[in-house]
Amino acid sequence: MSKRSHWIAVIIIVVGFLMLFNRNMNLLTAAALVLLTLGMLQVRKGETHKGYRYLGVGAALLLLDNLMIVFLIVLASLAYFYSKNKKIHLKEGVMKKQNFMARYYWDQSSWRLRSMSLWHAIGEVNADLSLSIPEEKHTIVLLQGVMGNVRLTLPEDYGVEIEASVLFGRINLLGEQDSGMMNNLVWRTPGYESSEHKVKFVISYIVGDLNIHNP
Repeated sequence: MSKRSHWIAVIIIVVGFLMLFNRNMNLLTAAALVLLTLGMLQVRKGETHKGYRYLGVGAALLLLDNLMIVFLIVLASLAYFYSKNKKIHLKEGVMKKQNFMARYYWDQSSWRLRSMSLWHAIGEVNADLSLSIPEEKHTIVLLQGVMGNVRLTLPEDYGVEIEASVLFGRINLLGEQDSGMMNNLVWRTPGYESSEHKVKFVISYIVGDLNIHNP
C-alpha cells in the first residue's frame, strides 16, 4: 500500500470511528479531521511549521465543535501527568507547572538546570544543555501535554537518558527519524553511567515533534 493510500485509509477509519459515537458529526468536524491528518503528513515530511499550522487550525475547529471531547482529552492528559509524577517520586520542592500555553527557550543564554515537572495543553521547549548550569548530580525533567514541540541539544559531557512517547507526530534522534502514530523512544547517551552529571527526560505528548541533536 502506498503512503497516500495508507493515510486515506487512516482518515476513513478515524471518521468511521467517530461516526459510531457521534452520528450527528457535521462538516466542521470532518474538516478538522482532514486538517489534523494533513498536519501529521506535513510533520512526517519534515515541514514542521506548516504541519503545526494545520494541526492548530484542526484542533481549533475540534475545540469549537466538540468541546466535551477536547475537555476529556485534556483531563486524560492531566491524569496521566499526575500518575507519572507519582511513579517517578520527584523530591519535595521540585518546580511543578501546569499551563494552557507555555514556551521555554533555554537555548539563548545560560540557565539553571534543575528537576522540574511541566504540563501544558500547547507548548514549545528548546533546551541547550551546553548552556545549562546543573544544580544536581542527577536531574529529572518531565515534559508532558496535549501538543508540544521539543528541541534538545545534547553536549558530550552530559549523561542523558530519554523516555519519550508521542501518539501522533515525530521523534528525530540524532538524524534518525520515526514519525506517524504511537512513537516511543528509550535511549541513553554512551558513557551515561560514568558521567558526572546525569539528566533524565520523560517526555509525553498526544501530538508532538521531538528533535534531539548534538551542538
